[in-house]
Amino acid sequence: MLIGEVARRSGVSARMLRHYESLGLVRPSGRTGSGYREYSGQDIRRIFHIESLRSLGLSLREIGRALDDPGFTPSELVGDLIHRTRERVAAETELLTRLSRIDAADPAGWEDVLQVVALLQALGSKSPGARQRAALSSGEEVPVPVEALVEAVLSEPDPIVAGALWWALARSGDRGPALLAEALGSPAPAVRERAVRSLAELPGDEVTGHLRHALAGPDAAVRRCAALALGTRGVAEAVPELVDMIVAGRNDTDAADALSVLAADPATADRIAGALVGRLARATTGAKARGRLTQALAGIPGTEASHALEALAQDEDRAVALTAVYLRRLRAWPTSLLRGGVRGPDPVRTLERWV
Repeated sequence: MLIGEVARRSGVSARMLRHYESLGLVRPSGRTGSGYREYSGQDIRRIFHIESLRSLGLSLREIGRALDDPGFTPSELVGDLIHRTRERVAAETELLTRLSRIDAADPAGWEDVLQVVALLQALGSKSPGARQRAALSSGEEVPVPVEALVEAVLSEPDPIVAGALWWALARSGDRGPALLAEALGSPAPAVRERAVRSLAELPGDEVTGHLRHALAGPDAAVRRCAALALGTRGVAEAVPELVDMIVAGRNDTDAADALSVLAADPATADRIAGALVGRLARATTGAKARGRLTQALAGIPGTEASHALEALAQDEDRAVALTAVYLRRLRAWPTSLLRGGVRGPDPVRTLERWV
């Protein structure tokens, strides 16, 4: 078969066939009397093998080795191809993401494009100071796309920089909370925790809804953070988790403070007191946990908490009993004295002497 016919049937141009010949990849088996190249069936099969390997991304040099080296094993080369392809896809994906973010900023001209690019590069800088400045400058002239801010905050280890990013997210529009909520399903625990901490710093009913969802999730660290945020927002659904935190000694002081905020509502105050007393009564609750639970009653107003402290003053555990006595007398002390409105002895020191 002459070169023109081979080119027509194989889809490989005559010029490329000559190039393959110059590289030694394909050598026509014969020549006609007029000197034209003549390809055999085996030559044509080799051409199709070359094209197949080219479609996998092999270079012509690698193809020659694959076809001619008897000791060649394809597994290593295929593994290398997979690695290179993944790197190429990752690079292309990163470029597509960057272009999409520039497009989302709706730049009016090339100057705006360059400013967005500079901010995106600064958000990815190794310098915490550069990342913080980029976050604080977001929106001054050309806004940084909210997707970039969310990605930055989900990977930010520095709490100061994270604070600047939270500030920028709060000013970036309505899409930030939804994107952060999606990250609550990340397989990476650190990403999930950063997502819920970021949500906790944002205002709005939508955020509260996402935090409620996080409170019901399987990640304990996410639940604890969501409970603290919901407690300060007055959401009583957080009470069981906050009580669990006090028992476990995980952010127990913050949990007790959140319960105190929730206890501003009288009905919720009695519910909290009942939950604390219920955990105190469990046989499985250790001595240290019982002490923390008793201390948490200090911030809970109402008759339910007062009755609980009265009963705990007779507790077999001396530390719990003394704490309860102290808190009962502290609750009975005149508010004006506790606030320094009336001159007299220090009420706290006096109560300590009583105890």
